[in-house]
Amino acid sequence: MANLAIRAAGLGKSYRIDHGRAGYRTLREDLGRIVRAPFRRRDPGRHETLWAVKDISFELEQGETLGMIGRNGAGKSTLFRILARITRPTSGCADIHGTVGSLLEVGTGFHHELTGRENIFLNGAILGMSRRDIRQRFDAIVAFAEVERFLDTPVKRYSTGMYMRLAFSVAAHLEPGILLVDEVLAVGDAAFQKKCLGKMGDIARQGRTIVFVSHNMQAIGNLCRSGLVLDKGTTEGKTDVQSAIQRYARQLSGAAAGGAVTRGEVTLHAFDVLQNGRSLAEYDAGEPIELRLRFTLDRDLRDFRVGIFLKTPTDEVISRSLLADWNPDQVDARRGTWVLEGRIPAGFLAPGRYVLAPHASVFDVIDYGFEEPLRRDIAVRAPARFNQAYPREAARHLTGAVILDAGWRLRDA
Repeated sequence: MANLAIRAAGLGKSYRIDHGRAGYRTLREDLGRIVRAPFRRRDPGRHETLWAVKDISFELEQGETLGMIGRNGAGKSTLFRILARITRPTSGCADIHGTVGSLLEVGTGFHHELTGRENIFLNGAILGMSRRDIRQRFDAIVAFAEVERFLDTPVKRYSTGMYMRLAFSVAAHLEPGILLVDEVLAVGDAAFQKKCLGKMGDIARQGRTIVFVSHNMQAIGNLCRSGLVLDKGTTEGKTDVQSAIQRYARQLSGAAAGGAVTRGEVTLHAFDVLQNGRSLAEYDAGEPIELRLRFTLDRDLRDFRVGIFLKTPTDEVISRSLLADWNPDQVDARRGTWVLEGRIPAGFLAPGRYVLAPHASVFDVIDYGFEEPLRRDIAVRAPARFNQAYPREAARHLTGAVILDAGWRLRDA
């Protein structure tokens, strides 16, 4: 117990969802409800209870790094808010041993009307640090955040990137015993994200405790020793980080195997993204990524186009690959059930996050709209063989959407 940083026992958080009358009420209606309230029996059928997290238990030793993984809506942020003392749990308890620095979202713990300088001192005071200790770290905080010109400007006038840089710098440099970081990689440019990861690596090597949530499996695998996978507010318990990543991959595989979607005369039964025959949490850029669509046509279709769109997480199209693009003799499709197979070549995608969206349409007539309900969000890590001469800089220098192998050959002039 003396070495424990966090001990969670049966943590749960529930919310009441009312299913009452929709829309707005007048002041007269509200006053009438207040007057009648003591005499009105509650209708138990007008609300339900939603458990955002339920019966979560784990222990984290001092100096341990924990990666928290799960799909959107799995309960990660709710659990983080409980650990950061922002949200009170409905059930269970969490014992925290040591000071906590948290970065749950942009600006958590900042006062919008105060300047950047004032917020640095305010956060330090909240962590129990003396003014002298904060001054000693002040220059390092400002240099990391790169906001020196705007230090005496109220943070409400900061851009989102400036806000995030300062918030992370404060949380990391004030040296709390436990650092909670929720999706810091979701905001900011690539250089800032790498800078944050490097700083968290330094913190981990100093023996401080880190709880880190991210959809970037490469970052989780590199930074964390253990993992906790959440699914619909529950977990099977803490495990080593590689086992956690594999468990998360099985979650994604199960989600991909969901029900078919029908649009008009086209039914898309499945869209699989595989590597070596398996659906993964993270794909190796150095190996081919296999694509497979299974669909049914209720009738023959002329000028039928089917394939995928490759996009950024913000839905910017990087490229498309449709069957008809490369096979002009297959623009007409016959009624029946078909399997379309293709692949993303090895050494094509740079490390990062991408969206693969299935597409089906009749040219210049109708788009069947499969992209949103059956899209796949994937993470890609750097190929092991890339830049072997300088392995430490490989991840930092792989930017953009694709890796260009120009087939360089050196010869005598």
